[in-house]
Amino acid sequence: MTWEGTLTTAIVVIMLIALTTGYFATEVVIWVCLATLIIAGFLSGSDLLPSAEDAVAGLGNSSLITVALLLIVVEGLMRTRATDRLTQPLLKIQYLRLGFLGPFLIIVGAASAFLNNTAIVAIFMPIVQSLCMRTGRSPSRIYLPMCFAATMGGVCSLIGTSTNLLVDGLMRKADMPRIGLFDLAWVGVPILITGTIYLVFASRFLRKNKPAISLADDPRDYVVEMIVDPDGPLVDKSIEDAGLRRLQGLYLAEIHRDDEVIVTVPPHERLDAGDILVFVGIVDSVVDLRKVKGLLPSPDIHFDFKQRPDRCLMEVVVSTQNPSINQTIRDSNFRSVYEATILAVARDGERIRGKIGDHVLEPGDTLLLETHPDFVEQHRLSKQFYIVSPVENSAYSEKELERSNLALFITIAVISLVTFGFMDMLLAAMIAALLMVITGCCTIQQARSSLDLSLLMTIGGAFGIAEALEMSGAAEFLSMELVKLAGSSPWWTLAAVYMATLISTELVTNNAAAAIMFPIALMTSQAIDVSSTPFLVAIMVSASCGFATPFGYQTNMMVAGPGGYRFLDYVKIGLPLDLLAFAVSMAIIPVIWPF
Repeated sequence: MTWEGTLTTAIVVIMLIALTTGYFATEVVIWVCLATLIIAGFLSGSDLLPSAEDAVAGLGNSSLITVALLLIVVEGLMRTRATDRLTQPLLKIQYLRLGFLGPFLIIVGAASAFLNNTAIVAIFMPIVQSLCMRTGRSPSRIYLPMCFAATMGGVCSLIGTSTNLLVDGLMRKADMPRIGLFDLAWVGVPILITGTIYLVFASRFLRKNKPAISLADDPRDYVVEMIVDPDGPLVDKSIEDAGLRRLQGLYLAEIHRDDEVIVTVPPHERLDAGDILVFVGIVDSVVDLRKVKGLLPSPDIHFDFKQRPDRCLMEVVVSTQNPSINQTIRDSNFRSVYEATILAVARDGERIRGKIGDHVLEPGDTLLLETHPDFVEQHRLSKQFYIVSPVENSAYSEKELERSNLALFITIAVISLVTFGFMDMLLAAMIAALLMVITGCCTIQQARSSLDLSLLMTIGGAFGIAEALEMSGAAEFLSMELVKLAGSSPWWTLAAVYMATLISTELVTNNAAAAIMFPIALMTSQAIDVSSTPFLVAIMVSASCGFATPFGYQTNMMVAGPGGYRFLDYVKIGLPLDLLAFAVSMAIIPVIWPF
């Protein structure tokens, strides 16, 4: 192998290690590694390393543009509440007994074949929580199967996941035969059906976990009340001068003075003797309050969120796009930005102890917030949070009903045109996105905000990494090693490609795994002189079907906190599902797409 191939292989290994740690944003890691290869090629003058033009070419790939346009289409469906209308009939189901879990998972999987997996899980989580609250069923036995069903459903169509479109774009670039919109259903549907049967029975073995934090928690667990000592030094001092504005882990929510309640306490408000100060936050920080001369613990608890219509508790999950990630809560100015106070943080199924302000937020963290009732409406479609608290569905207005019908018609019509071969996916997505904006299903601003820059940059950079592996000869070298390992047998080689992709996607992102394996699979098929299509289909399936770790797929992290799941829960339920999907794929792929 040339030095360029060795360097590229080393950079890719470093990239995988960096992505596995989870300390750095995926798109940043990919582009830093890609930039390193570009600089090395520029300094050495080598033609076997990508140039800057080669690296950015992926940003103009038709599949990347298709992903961006489809994000706008999904935004139109969600803004018009068309997605709510599709799922609302499930609210008529009064319970999710064992016999009803199967049909529910099939519905989730079917919806995921047409919409973004993350959006599907975000839509169904409040529904599941609402149903479980009515029936007394533990949501921990439903969240994870629901999440896995959404992932399996995404394998049933070309637009089901961004990974499928990424591989499709790489195939288009290599002038290979295209995969039809629903061709993947040949393998995706059997995986969904067999996986659903398995999950119905496997769900019995999931513990009835209690989430580490919950809306059912006693609000008094997060409230500290102190009395202004009539003989102390704080009487007639302002809140600012008393040093009560910037307490670590607590904030002053309100003041009870005789029969008056002062909310949104201004810094210039002066304290009176006997004032009851209500602090909201982590109760452990009461130690700090005891150090403030002039404050005494209150013998009674007066504060109750349930009696406050202007404030409420809200449970959310931090998404990968939240700007507060990798910052301490204090440094991120979370309270000012979102007008909400973090009362508790849970990670990996356990509540984090210590002062709230010192915690560094990570994707998948579950937060219990004290905030205003409008928070749900303001952040219902936010890319920064996954709202998981139960939200009652209000009645549809006539205008909403018209627009949701229109959004559904646009989506169904465009999918039909692609299915029956009247136009390709890029043109269809372009027309659908344009119609969503023109008809008012979403505004230009909403369409712009729907574009997931992190996802698009990851896919664009992944094209560059795939190009580097191919140009440098690293892909050819690795493919020959893979052929030696499999003994030149097409079936065993296909199995090796599938498992290599699966292991990669369990450790890093699905898009990065697919991009790395694409040139290797292509070279491998050429080395044993067989069709490359079954190998690339295997990459599409295996890159998405990573169930054994919380970070195998983005939706896995979404349910970790609300379901109270730990790492071993994913291994126990997900690993057999990994093997089941592998067995189904190995039985079907060579038949539908012969070697």
